[in-house]
Amino acid sequence: MKKEVLLLGSTGSIGRQTLDVLRMHPDSFALLGLCCGTDVETLYAQANAFKPRYVASRAPLDAERLPKGTILFTGEDAAERIAETVDADVTVLAISGYAALKPLLKAIEHGKRIAIANKESLVCGGSLVDAAIKRSGAALLPIDSEQSAIFQCLLSGRRDEVKRLILTASGGPFFRKSREELKHVSLSDALNHPTWRMGKKITLDSATLMNKGLEIIEASRLFHFGADRISVLIHPQSIVHSMVEYRDGTVMANLSKPDMRLPIQYALTFPERAESPCEPLKLDLAHPLEFYPADTERFLAIRMAYEVLRADGIMPTVYNGANERAAELYFEGCIGFWEIEDCVKAALNAVENRPADAMEAIEAADREARRAVDAYVKKRTK
Repeated sequence: MKKEVLLLGSTGSIGRQTLDVLRMHPDSFALLGLCCGTDVETLYAQANAFKPRYVASRAPLDAERLPKGTILFTGEDAAERIAETVDADVTVLAISGYAALKPLLKAIEHGKRIAIANKESLVCGGSLVDAAIKRSGAALLPIDSEQSAIFQCLLSGRRDEVKRLILTASGGPFFRKSREELKHVSLSDALNHPTWRMGKKITLDSATLMNKGLEIIEASRLFHFGADRISVLIHPQSIVHSMVEYRDGTVMANLSKPDMRLPIQYALTFPERAESPCEPLKLDLAHPLEFYPADTERFLAIRMAYEVLRADGIMPTVYNGANERAAELYFEGCIGFWEIEDCVKAALNAVENRPADAMEAIEAADREARRAVDAYVKKRTK
């Protein structure tokens, strides 16, 4: 029997690659619903190719351009409403940013599998997500390559045997450059990732290592290990996606060529594995695998991530919200590359910590973080 899939965030990089996986396995999966933000032209093409029963968009939709009988959801809360309505076997959460939190909570209510490619929702709403999962019994399976690697490596032993989780990071395009060299990097330089082809925001986060900071917090939320048991290694080749060290000294690692379709497919087929469209890895000793400690003096994002993870409460939300706002300002040309870190640091200093025990508290923290960034930039430019 085919698994029915709801895809939230269908027009982004992860969404498109999820559809690639579904095309490879037409006998295993049926697409029940699609949801996008504002890229309705791509959504029309996807809907006419796959003919899902449900389609949603934040932007208005023309029913005449969709298969007859399609049930539509539009408006700012379209993602929440389709997630609340559609009881799929697997919901793929590929919406980017903090905006994914509410749809995630709605999808969890169905008590089935959530294949999650969104770290911000876990960073900001970890306690709410945990409580919702306990109520519904839903299963959360990671799609991010690093978290999928940790998930798979953890299958090799018991939880009480784990010494630490080791996240790997490519280091982005600027790993070997000094802070002085990076004072005037261009936007095109920041978006030129050496090993992955991703969306604009996550590519920028990889250049600042904010992405890895978010993943440290995400790993803690997903696997329930504290900050002291999560470490980071820079691995420029992006072949080893992450590792788990056990107490006997054994280190289990997950290796493959960098292709997001592989962790996407695993989250859909787990606990089984299926034939993959991805090129298999061929280890060649002529191309060694390198590992370096993460330099938290040069890239402050990782250091700040550990600090907010230990502080907990609303501080992870502040970290994420400030980074999202700083990224917007960077793309608009209002601030420089290194000022993204300065904006996040300013917001963390400006917002007072408190419990993140309700959606209202998380939403307020996100607003405060963004306002704090704007205030910092305004003061700096006077």
